[in-house]
Amino acid sequence: FRGCGGLRSVTIPDSVSAIGDATFAWCSGLTDVTIPGSVTSIGDGAFYKCSGLTVVTIPDSVTAIGDRAFAWCGGLRSVTIPNGVTAIGNWAFYECTGLTSVTIPNGVTAIGNSAFAWCGGLTDVTIPSSVTAIGDSAFRGCGGLRSVTIPGSVTFIGDSAFAWCSGLTSVTIPDSVTAIGDYAFRGCGGLGSVTIPGSVTSIGEYAFAECGSLRSVTLSRRTRVGKYAFPDGARLIYRD
Repeated sequence: FRGCGGLRSVTIPDSVSAIGDATFAWCSGLTDVTIPGSVTSIGDGAFYKCSGLTVVTIPDSVTAIGDRAFAWCGGLRSVTIPNGVTAIGNWAFYECTGLTSVTIPNGVTAIGNSAFAWCGGLTDVTIPSSVTAIGDSAFRGCGGLRSVTIPGSVTFIGDSAFAWCSGLTSVTIPDSVTAIGDYAFRGCGGLGSVTIPGSVTSIGEYAFAECGSLRSVTLSRRTRVGKYAFPDGARLIYRD
């Protein structure tokens, strides 16, 4: 049904087990879709640029959300990701500017690259303890995001993972994290202070660059710090 701009609603029968790649892509008029409990996977770009879609309920039977599955669905306001999902694909919800809240269930182990990038309306996100890696640019440009707690299961924060989250004022980095990627928090202008645990062995280049409000950073002398990782004027407090 790719490019069926006049399609308003669709009911998928229980006989369907998978929604293929780009099945409803560019169905700009689609406002209502019912996904039955028989569906286990939503393919790459399945609902790509369905700008009229406002609410989608993904059934518990789904275990994987493909790359770009709901990318550029600017009208999407809320989404429920079920407990059965273990992987959120790259760019899965890219530039869903109307999305305000998302709960990522336990069971998800990785948040794909740019999965929620440029979701400017996103103010609240819960990252479960099952997640071990936050992908590159996963939440890049989420200017409405105010605070984020990274669970103790995460070992790596990807390049530009939270870059340009201008509203971010608080971030908690757990002892499990060993590396913070390049540009990870670049442009987080509201971030006033950050504590980096001793477990972190490397901080990437420009990791906290252009964080104009950053006044103090607590870290270990043993941590390898990339060039221009911190803004000029930020006070570095060494715990050892």
